[in-house]
Amino acid sequence: MAAPVKSPSHVEAPGLGGVGASTLRPDGTLKVAGEFAYASDLWIDGMLWGATLRSPHPRALIRSIGIGEAVAMPGVRAVLTHEDVPGRKMFGIDHTEDQPVLAIDQVRHQGEPVALVAADHPEIARRALKAITVEYEVLEPITDPRAVVADPEGMKVQDRGGITRHQPVVVGDVEAARAAAEVVVTSEYEVGIQDQAFLGPEAGLAIPSEDGGIDLYVSTQWIHNDLRQIAPCLGLAEDQVHMTLAGVGGAFGGREDLSMQIHAGMLALRTGKPVKMSYNRYESFFGHVHRHPALMRYEYGATSEGRLLYADVEIILDGGAYTSSTINVTGNAASLGVGPYEIPNIRIDAYGVYTNNPPCGAMRGFGAVQACFAYESMMDKLGAACGIGPVEIRRRNAVSQGSRLATGQIIEAPAPLAEMLTRLEAMPMPPALDPADLRHLPGGVSQTTHGEGVVRGVGYGVGIKNICFSEAFDDYSTARVRLEVIGGEATALVHTAAAEVGQGLVTLQAQIARTELGVQKVTIAPADDRVGDAGSSSASRQSYMSGGAVKAACEAVRAELFARARRRLGTARAIADLDVAGGKIISRSGGVLATIEDVLGDAVIEETREYHHRPTERMDPVTGQGRSHTQLALCVHRAVVDVDVDLGLVKVVELAAVQDVGKILNRLSLEGQIHGGTAQGLGLALMEEIVVSGGLVRNPSFTDYLIPTILDMPPMRLDILENPDPEAPYGLRGAGEPPTLSSTPAVVAAVRDATGRALTRVPVRPEHITLA
Repeated sequence: MAAPVKSPSHVEAPGLGGVGASTLRPDGTLKVAGEFAYASDLWIDGMLWGATLRSPHPRALIRSIGIGEAVAMPGVRAVLTHEDVPGRKMFGIDHTEDQPVLAIDQVRHQGEPVALVAADHPEIARRALKAITVEYEVLEPITDPRAVVADPEGMKVQDRGGITRHQPVVVGDVEAARAAAEVVVTSEYEVGIQDQAFLGPEAGLAIPSEDGGIDLYVSTQWIHNDLRQIAPCLGLAEDQVHMTLAGVGGAFGGREDLSMQIHAGMLALRTGKPVKMSYNRYESFFGHVHRHPALMRYEYGATSEGRLLYADVEIILDGGAYTSSTINVTGNAASLGVGPYEIPNIRIDAYGVYTNNPPCGAMRGFGAVQACFAYESMMDKLGAACGIGPVEIRRRNAVSQGSRLATGQIIEAPAPLAEMLTRLEAMPMPPALDPADLRHLPGGVSQTTHGEGVVRGVGYGVGIKNICFSEAFDDYSTARVRLEVIGGEATALVHTAAAEVGQGLVTLQAQIARTELGVQKVTIAPADDRVGDAGSSSASRQSYMSGGAVKAACEAVRAELFARARRRLGTARAIADLDVAGGKIISRSGGVLATIEDVLGDAVIEETREYHHRPTERMDPVTGQGRSHTQLALCVHRAVVDVDVDLGLVKVVELAAVQDVGKILNRLSLEGQIHGGTAQGLGLALMEEIVVSGGLVRNPSFTDYLIPTILDMPPMRLDILENPDPEAPYGLRGAGEPPTLSSTPAVVAAVRDATGRALTRVPVRPEHITLA
C-alpha cells in the first residue's frame, strides 16, 4: 500500500542559531509558497471519502433513521449510525464522556452528527447523505443561559442538570466594604460567540493497519488525548490506534476536541479501506467548539482616590450542549475574574451552563478573555467616576511581585504591571492621518466618508493569563533526543508528540537542541504517539513544557557525551568544567578538547525525559482559594482609533503593546505571536461573532463571519520586557495568549473615548455607535 502524504513541516531545521536567535521556520517557505501539505491534502491510492449527516435542529428527539436508499446507491461502501459504533458510544475531552459519537435518541445542538457515509467519490457521499431519512420530533431549544442558572433542574439539556460548574471566589467582607465605599460603579457586559476561524478545515485520513487497528493522520492539538478518546470508541486497545500529526492549518483551541477522528476510523474499519474526511467551510462551523459567549454583571466600590475596596461579580458562560472544556474555562474565568488588581474584598460567582446553543470549549484566552473585557471596562468606568485617567487608575491598583490574587495565590515571580503601564503611556502617539487619502479613513476606499464626523479615541487594556494547565492537573511533556554522527557530522534528532499548529514549536525545539548540544544539524521527527505524551498545544504551554522536556533530554544526552569524553580522552576534568559549542567539547579552563564526532564515533546516545511543572491546587469549591496556576503572564495594550460617529465605522489606527515574556527565545516568532493574538482580540472587539437565534447559526461562512484582514490590522509598537521566571526553562513566560486578552478592551475603550457610548457588548457594531 502506498504511503500517505505527510506534512513536510517536520524536516531538517536549518542551522541558524540557538536559543535567543531569530531562527527561520523550516516550514515557513513551504507555507508562503503554497507547497506545505495540510491535512486536507492527504491522499492515498484506493481511498474512500467519508461524509457526515448532521442535525438541522438544535433540539429534537430522533424517532427513526432510514438508510436503505443510501446503502443501495452505486459507489456507496458504508452507511453507519450509532448502532454501528464498535465500542463505547460516548466520549469527551476532559474525562466527562457526555458526547455521543453519533446521536443516539436525540440531538442537542444544530450540526450534531447523526450518520456517516463512505463512498468512492465525495459527490457520491454527499448524495448519499441526502438519501438518508431522519424522523425528528422537534423540541423547543433551551437557549437562555441566565434561565439555566435560575432553574438548573427545570432547564436541563444534560441529565446531570443545567450547570456544568459553579465556582465561587470569596475574599473578605463585600457587604462591609460596600458600606464603606465612596464611589460605586456597576454594569452588565456581554461577549458574543467568537470562532477560532482557522483557515485549514478539519481533515484527516484513516488507514486500516495490519494488526487489526487503525493508522490515523489528523490535524489535532493533542495526539495522546485524542488517542485516549478514540480507542475505546473504536473498540480497540490504545496500542492498536497509531496517530501521526498531519499538517495543521491553525488551531487556537478549536482542535482540542475531536471532530472527524472516530468517524473516519469507524468507516475505515467497516470497509477495510482508507477513508479520508475533509470538512468544507460551512461544516467546519458546526464541526468544532467555539469561544464561550458570556453574560457578566460587575459592581466595584472604591475610595474617592480610586483605591479598590470590593468587587461583586457574576459571570455566566454558555458551554452549549456538551461539557468539552467548560469546567476548566469556568475555573479560569473565576480565578482571573477581577484581573491583575489588588482588591481586598471579592465575591465572584462563575457559572458554566449547558444549553442547546453551539458547543463551546477551548479558544485562545480560555475564559480569561471574557472576564478581561468586563474588568477592564470597569476600570475605565471607575476611573471616570473618580476623575482619574485610565492609566493612573490601573497603576494605583496594580499587582506586583508579592501581591495576592483573588484566589489567594501569591505572585512569586516579577510582575511589573505599574512599570509596563508607564512605558506604554510614554510611547509616542501616531500622527493624525491625512483625510485626503481615503485608505486612512473609516470605511476606506468605499468612500463612505470624507472625514466629516470622524473622531479620534485612545483606550487602554490590561490582561493577566495563566500559563500551562492548572488546578492540580499533572501537566507534563515528554521528549526523546538522539545524538549520532551522520555523514560525518554530529546530528541531533528531536522527537516529541507536541503539535505544531503554526506557533513555531518545531523551530524552538531545534534551537534548544543546538544550544544544549552544541551541534548545528538538528532534525525534528514527525509528531506521533510513538513517544510519550506532550500535552496539548494550548494554554501557551508548549515552549514551557515541551521546551523543558527537550532541554532535559538534551542535558541527559550531553552528560553521557561528557562521560564518554572523559573515558576516551583519559581526562579527569570534572563534568562541571566541560561544555559544548560549535560542534566541539571544550574545557572552560583549558579550551577545545575534541570534536563531538571524534568522541561519538559510531556510538548513538539516546535519552527520553519527562518534564513536569511545579504542582498546582484545585480551587476550593466554596471559597475559590488555592494556588491554582503555575505561571501568570501580563500584557498591556493601547489602542488608537478613528471613528465616524455618524456612520458607526471604526478604523484602528495603531495598537501598542508592552509584554513581559520572561526570556526571548526567538524574537521573530515571539513578535508574530503578539501580533497574531492582538489581531484576534481586535476581531472580537469589532467584527467577529457567530450569530445564533433560537439555537440556529445564521452566519456559518467567511462571507458573513468576518475576521480581520491585512487592511484591518494596523501598525504595532512593541516593547518586550524580560524578567525571568526562575521556575521556568530559560526563565521564559508563555506569550501566545496574553495579547488576545488586553487588545479587546483597549480597542473598545478607544471607541468609547471617541464616541462617549457605554459599549458594554462585543463585538461593537455600527448601530451600537450610532443609536442612542
